[in-house]
Amino acid sequence: MQFRSTGTRLATAVTAVLAVTALGAGTLATAPAAFAATSGSVAGSAASDSQPASLPVFPVDAQLGGAGATGFLTYSFTHDGTRELRWRPYGGGAPTLLNYPADGGWSTSGSDVVVLGDDNWVSQMRSLTLRNMADPSAPGVDIDLGALDANYVAVVSPTSVLAQVTKSDGTAELHVVSKDGATTTSRKVSGLPADATDFFGTTVRDGVAFVGYETGPADARTGGRALIDVANGTVSETYSSAESGYGFSNLMFSGSHVAWLDWKSGTGLFVTSVDRKTREEKRTLLGARDDEWYTELVGSWLVHGNPSTPVRAVSLTSGEIRDLADRASGSAAAGDGSAVVSGGRAADGDGLFRIEAAEDGTPTVTKVAEAGQPVGVEIEQVHIPEVAYLDKTGGKVTLGWTLSRPDARLDLTLTHVGTGKEFRKRVNAPATGTLFSYTWDGTIDGVDAPNGTYGVEAEATPLDGIGEPAYQGFLMTVARTNNPHDYTDNGSTDVLARDAAGVLWRDDLRDRPVSGQVKPAQRTRVGSGWQTYKQIEAVGNIAGNQVGDLVALDGSGVLWHYLGKGDGTFTPRARVGAGWQIYNKLTGGSDLDGDGRADLVAADTAGVLWFYKGTGSTTAPFATRVRVGGGWGVYNQLTAVGNIAGTAAGDLVARDKDGVLWLYQGNGRGNFSTRVRIGGGWGAFTQLVGAGDVDNDGRPDLIAYGAGGTYVYRSTGSTTAPFSRQSTSLYAGEGSKFNNIA
Repeated sequence: MQFRSTGTRLATAVTAVLAVTALGAGTLATAPAAFAATSGSVAGSAASDSQPASLPVFPVDAQLGGAGATGFLTYSFTHDGTRELRWRPYGGGAPTLLNYPADGGWSTSGSDVVVLGDDNWVSQMRSLTLRNMADPSAPGVDIDLGALDANYVAVVSPTSVLAQVTKSDGTAELHVVSKDGATTTSRKVSGLPADATDFFGTTVRDGVAFVGYETGPADARTGGRALIDVANGTVSETYSSAESGYGFSNLMFSGSHVAWLDWKSGTGLFVTSVDRKTREEKRTLLGARDDEWYTELVGSWLVHGNPSTPVRAVSLTSGEIRDLADRASGSAAAGDGSAVVSGGRAADGDGLFRIEAAEDGTPTVTKVAEAGQPVGVEIEQVHIPEVAYLDKTGGKVTLGWTLSRPDARLDLTLTHVGTGKEFRKRVNAPATGTLFSYTWDGTIDGVDAPNGTYGVEAEATPLDGIGEPAYQGFLMTVARTNNPHDYTDNGSTDVLARDAAGVLWRDDLRDRPVSGQVKPAQRTRVGSGWQTYKQIEAVGNIAGNQVGDLVALDGSGVLWHYLGKGDGTFTPRARVGAGWQIYNKLTGGSDLDGDGRADLVAADTAGVLWFYKGTGSTTAPFATRVRVGGGWGVYNQLTAVGNIAGTAAGDLVARDKDGVLWLYQGNGRGNFSTRVRIGGGWGAFTQLVGAGDVDNDGRPDLIAYGAGGTYVYRSTGSTTAPFSRQSTSLYAGEGSKFNNIA
């Protein structure tokens, strides 16, 4: 049982965690593990012995994909069926994982340059990335053949390829396409037949390329072969073939010979070889076309075989035959004239073998890589907190895993159990040691992630591709301080705004300033039809469900309660009561009597302020009103801002008709101390919103909205200068778009 993903698999994983938890603290299933019940460091099994360091490893479950002068390419399939490419240097060291599109392809053409393309049929590749694996850290070179109406043929250098260019009349030309910085150039290769098409090519060595093509009438195609001087873009030698060979022909050339595969009905598959000096042509019969033959040319010797026959070399000059290896599953030409085969022989076991010409021209065999056994990788220790208190750690949490070996990568998935929201990250090897760690900033897709239980899944994969990945899963709780102005249960302030059409929008702010500025992370449409209300007011958590609620006053004087669900939406409205039309100002969200619940105050048309104590009930959220006092008619805006002055209870700010803002500190009994003048100029704003703790400093703040701009006024804790203005990109350029901010 392993925690792998969302949906039903996530539900299964959670069940597994609960089962493990029942075993008691410190109990952990053996690898590959289910979830552990405890946090901190957990011991795992020891790592297996690694392969000898003298030779690189050729994984037993991998196949040979190509070879160059400095290393070789392997491909294998992961547990989920995807294909992985790795370049492995002959000198040992960590292999390089090459990423390419899921439906893409690759080509090496016998060099250290690996071409990654956008199509799994090599001749259809157009969008290319050239990686020079002689220097794996070097950036790739991107070549867009599509812009030239061209397709890939063969690689020439780390910055150039041979490509077939299709002309407007449908005919084809062979070009050398190069990339120099941002400039792409294309040069036609001259000397080929005018009707040549369907080019293909393989080995490129010492500036010479060997290509094949089709020529002749459409109903009687024959094959052509040509050696090309790439620097001059000219054909130096041409050869004919009974078959075009496109799609199965293996082109080969050396200083003395050229060769390729041919096929003839009644004869089968054979190799046509031509002495470049005498032009003498020979045929070497192989057998059935579907027997998975491999062929390479090493000097004047043809190397061939298939999985059920030995690896043999036949001299194209004398006819002598030599056995080189007991068996092999594949081969590849290298750019230095040698070839490699993946197989084995009695003398030195399985692995990868280089075949090259000795001084006298005869083929020699040298083992260059050991066949690797699946030693895999283990997760030995896990360093994950049981609860991540993000308010105490700057909104971040560091997760870590100690692996049994450093040459690995780790894929991290965080899944919120309640919603299925996922965060994924690849964690690469550290500079030293085997502790793979990642510091998560508490966001998913740029938005502060919701609080609650998360599945933390780690998948460790060895870079050499040997062995199965190791899995480990834990449960971690993300917790933040409750914010009365939070409707998505992620600790950050949400601000609601109604536009002229009656649509209500919610902006989810970041949990703390970004580069010194308060920024919105996401805007979401709550719904339409809200124009029926005279006022919409955020009142904090008045019903005990830990997230903010709303009240809304309609035109007939009925007050309605919208209970926050914690996912940014609200339950269907509940009727609080009628008769509220006597009030022209409502504000809520502050705990005015110190009982831990948010309260509401309302000013009637006669200027009397009334206190409505929060009850915590969903059906009757407010107690019977209590008179605070008269004289409040001088104010055109009242805003409950929470406890900004650090005294007994929540506070209130009131703006008079001259634009002066006054602070009323709560006395903890539902009333206020004598007002304190904050300052003038507040008439520039149409809305003042007590927005909760916007900047995560532990004190509630104020958002001021108006045509001249929107600002956050951070509370300072001072009674004489309670606010410090801070910029925000919230509602930038939208200062007159909304008629109600809550």
